[in-house]
Amino acid sequence: MLYDHHTFHNLMLAKAEQSAANMNDHVGKDPLRLKFHFMPPAYWMNDPNGLIYYRGEYHMFYQFHPYSAEWGPMHWGHAKSKDLVHWEHLPIALAPSEVYDLDQKGGCFSGSAVDDNGILTLIYTGTIMKEGRVIQTQCLASSTDSVTFQKYVGNPVISVPPEGSSSDFRDPKVWKHEDKWYMVVGSSKDGKGRALLYRSNDLYVWEYVSVLAESDGTMGTMWECPDIFQLGDRYVLMFSPMGMGEKKASYLTGSLDYSSGKFTWDYCGEVDCGFEYYAPQSFLDDNGRRIIIGWLNAWDWMPWFKSFGPTKANWCGAMSLPRKVELDTGGRLKFLPVEQLQTLRKEHYVVENVLVEEGRRPVPKEMNGDCLEIMVKFSLEDCDAEEFGLRLRCSEDGKETLISYDVNSKVLRFDRSRSDSFSEGVRTCTLETTANGLVALQIFVDTTCIEIYANEGRSVMSNNIYPDPASTGIDIFCRGGKVKMLSLNVWKLESIWR
Repeated sequence: MLYDHHTFHNLMLAKAEQSAANMNDHVGKDPLRLKFHFMPPAYWMNDPNGLIYYRGEYHMFYQFHPYSAEWGPMHWGHAKSKDLVHWEHLPIALAPSEVYDLDQKGGCFSGSAVDDNGILTLIYTGTIMKEGRVIQTQCLASSTDSVTFQKYVGNPVISVPPEGSSSDFRDPKVWKHEDKWYMVVGSSKDGKGRALLYRSNDLYVWEYVSVLAESDGTMGTMWECPDIFQLGDRYVLMFSPMGMGEKKASYLTGSLDYSSGKFTWDYCGEVDCGFEYYAPQSFLDDNGRRIIIGWLNAWDWMPWFKSFGPTKANWCGAMSLPRKVELDTGGRLKFLPVEQLQTLRKEHYVVENVLVEEGRRPVPKEMNGDCLEIMVKFSLEDCDAEEFGLRLRCSEDGKETLISYDVNSKVLRFDRSRSDSFSEGVRTCTLETTANGLVALQIFVDTTCIEIYANEGRSVMSNNIYPDPASTGIDIFCRGGKVKMLSLNVWKLESIWR
């Protein structure tokens, strides 16, 4: 039977929707499911896509494989929220259905969303394999009800990469400046990552402008999920570099010349120093805040590298908490959890003015848990300790996750080598103390994730762990002397899922 394009897309969407729905109840019973981080109903999720504040609600789309807990032909999942915290799942927005996106090794890859005179419009990368080569094109889909999307009959709107760039040509981020649309696309040349700039009057006809920016050979082989936005009088170019080892999400700050299409930077930093944070995307909300959300995972985690984790329970992947991006001194950024997360707070416990000496000091047992917000402040005045910090998700058999600060090297350290039976490794980042000599940590503990915001978001770490649900203890510790803990605030957090 022959179907027209729209009908066939609807059939593929219905099939995908049914597959995810069939697994939803089973997945929901898994005790390792996150309580206040966004997850799909079931199966595999990666990059956030199409983040937008539209008609009074936040919309989040995401890379979704609705047939297994491993990567497969990419669909776009969809959810919306009134507060950035509680999310309502909506029908799948995009499924592979056309000659430019229907492929077992391809699909509807990452992209963005814009409000085109009231029409919610998605811009994504169609990906197929042809004679062993990847073919990536930029495509459009739109909706009049913000739920059901139709692919543009004239897709793709950009059918080939510019001359000289590689076939890696994906992840369009679109924005409007004055009266024109602009698009930045991730690419590479000669094994060096780059971002390409396009311009359009109407979203449908695009003109290639320039190489917006490219690596000098030290910033990865391919720039995935590029995003450029303005903060104050500066511009930020954010991307996820391939081939950079531990570095998962980087940013450059500088200036953008729209006439020449060139971005010039003078500062390079990391969005997140943890194990799991990839493909962050930004958007502007109705309060003028620049907010980012990232994927709480990393490609080297995938099942063909590591045979552990929640894939056994038919789900894999979650989103980070939404973070507000602000410009700090010298072109540096800081990332703060959005204020709306405070609505999750329930029981509150406080300990103040405690001198922590060599060894471990358990906190009151009512502070223990696997779904917490922790705010702790240490003073370096009169501190003679070499190292201090917290042990989280502790168990009686010695399991623990370590967050520590080395006073001499000024390094914040996350150690998950004793978190469970399979996680491994240590992540570190430099953390200068605040002007008044404090080390202040805001930590969100969810069932299988820990997000750390240090010294008002100047350093951030996101990491996954898979401890036994019964491992809920908290200790404060100190090594080589003593340190004063000015305050420890702990809130139990409620689940966003019913």
